[in-house]
Amino acid sequence: MLEGLGTVQALKVATIHSQVAGLLERVDFTEGQTVKRGDVLAQIDPRLYQARLAQAQAQLARDKAQVTNVQTNLGRNEPLLQRGYATEQQVTDQKAQVDQLQNTLKADQAAIDDAETEFEFATLRAPFDGVTGILQVDIGNVIRPADPGGIVTMTQVQPVSVVFTLPAADIPPVQAALARGPIAATVYDQGGTKKLDTGSLLLINNQANPTSGTVQLKANFPNAERQLWPGTFVNAEITTSVVKDALTIPTDAVQQNDKGQFVYVVGADGKVAIKAVEIGQRERGTALIAKGLDAGETVVVQGQYRLVAGTLVKASSPGDVPNTSTASAGMLP
Repeated sequence: MLEGLGTVQALKVATIHSQVAGLLERVDFTEGQTVKRGDVLAQIDPRLYQARLAQAQAQLARDKAQVTNVQTNLGRNEPLLQRGYATEQQVTDQKAQVDQLQNTLKADQAAIDDAETEFEFATLRAPFDGVTGILQVDIGNVIRPADPGGIVTMTQVQPVSVVFTLPAADIPPVQAALARGPIAATVYDQGGTKKLDTGSLLLINNQANPTSGTVQLKANFPNAERQLWPGTFVNAEITTSVVKDALTIPTDAVQQNDKGQFVYVVGADGKVAIKAVEIGQRERGTALIAKGLDAGETVVVQGQYRLVAGTLVKASSPGDVPNTSTASAGMLP
């Protein structure tokens, strides 16, 4: 298991700006509210943009009437041209006029589309599911697209990601684990005691930090209970491999001297002996034994400061209150 300090990051963050200028007429959310994509957040006075749309629509209707009139005249003159009652120049001019007006209709439709877009921009909507922040502009103010702070900042909190760092030396086993399949990730609070959520590792960043010798990793979490909040510090943990039938002992049993790590092992006669051990990993109060102990041996987990090799000890039950003059021993799993 590899653990690194990380920061919760929202998958999406958006500052809601107006794309048109106008008077902020209405705000349709409360600060901190959960909103869905497409929900109305605010309304800018739409009358100016509604009038522009009506004007563009009227222009299109007028030009359509002109096209109809020219096409009607052309339809009358073409048969007359064949019988000599209309000139070729007259028919040619009418055909060119029809083509010109057809292009004018396309321009009119583009103007309508533009006016409709501006009219829609007067209604500000949520771009994704998320939580609104603090309102930056009060009703009655004139807002513009160039305003730096926008109206409100929206943040997606379900799901969220956690970006954390590991030493560069730990990356090869992570890459090997990713090649075998998805890697489970768990996130804890800053103290490392409270489990907040479980998710999966998403990626390893494509470069290391040459200054610190670390690499960033990113994991995603569903955050169903919203215990992860963007910007907070957490401890992230990933499992790269599993040791089957492993020997473990409480980390309190592991001692250190000038020769290395050791534990006090209790013999059948109740006397302790010192055994050197190699610890594969320590994790949340448990030490993985790589070498030095066998299953079924009893180790001392409390009171080692009073022990020397050959000391007689008495095992205590988990519920007993240990005496200051005795050591506590426990069986290996």
